[in-house]
Amino acid sequence: MSERRFPAPSTVSEQARAWLAVDGGELSYPAAGDTEAWLAMAERANRSTARRFPVSELPVTVEDLDVDGATVYAARPHGVEEEMDEPVFLWMHPGGLLVGGGDACRATTARTALSTDVLVWGVDYRLPPLHPYPAALDDALAVYRRVLRDRGPSRVFVGGDSAGGNIAAALLLRAKDAGLPMPAALVLNTPQVDLTEAGDTFRTLAGVDNVLRSLQATNALYAAGADLRDPYLSPLLGDLSGFPPTFLRSGTRDLFLSNTVRMHRNLRDAGVEAELHVFEAMPHGGFGGDTPEDREAAAEQRRFFEKHGALAATVREKKDS
Repeated sequence: MSERRFPAPSTVSEQARAWLAVDGGELSYPAAGDTEAWLAMAERANRSTARRFPVSELPVTVEDLDVDGATVYAARPHGVEEEMDEPVFLWMHPGGLLVGGGDACRATTARTALSTDVLVWGVDYRLPPLHPYPAALDDALAVYRRVLRDRGPSRVFVGGDSAGGNIAAALLLRAKDAGLPMPAALVLNTPQVDLTEAGDTFRTLAGVDNVLRSLQATNALYAAGADLRDPYLSPLLGDLSGFPPTFLRSGTRDLFLSNTVRMHRNLRDAGVEAELHVFEAMPHGGFGGDTPEDREAAAEQRRFFEKHGALAATVREKKDS
């Protein structure tokens, strides 16, 4: 669908209005079987992300870990001291189930640690075309098992943004099926939880969201022939009973708004405590990260974390002083 432009409303900040004026443009995908072209596309995107968010300029320390064969970036904000049994946020990066790995994952993990004020383990899960489903989910489960060996589940928090929300929610379904305990809480920021793209806003907001377009091509690449309705691929369609308290965020111009509100309703129907935060005029992923609205969204997530015990004592003392 061609882009549909609406004027930025006066109800958001000047910075947000400037972000809404940016033309995201159309994205063309390689042929399904052109592995080299897909890899080149992912590499270009990852280099761009790493350049935009240089880790060296951030007040955060990042350690590269090999966790039972999966690559993890452990990001600790300056001022968050290492403690016995400290909370950890097991975070899954965005990228449409195609991009966002490597140096891009390291960069976005560092930014997530700064916005949350907790130790973040960013999982650099494997991706197609070389490693389609279930490789990413296998990596996430391996890291989750490892984290649970080090600390109690009440000190573990799981979440993800966009495609990372898919991996995070599917991880909990798979962990539950494996008899593993649930974490203290789950965070789903504008999550890609229905790869069938059945929701209303995939049509009503197509061409309105200036950041995101349909991801049917990458969904198919990721699934590699598996049924997109499988809950491990589309966790919105799974049995969500027993899930931990969940934070969900979206915006009124977010193509994934339907994903988010439907996931919220399904969680509530399953008896799960769930918070839904929908921001005015916000497209997919926010307004670029440095607007009053983005800061408010981050503050809401920190309040959720604090409510469920994720903020380290050193951070609480720093903020209270």
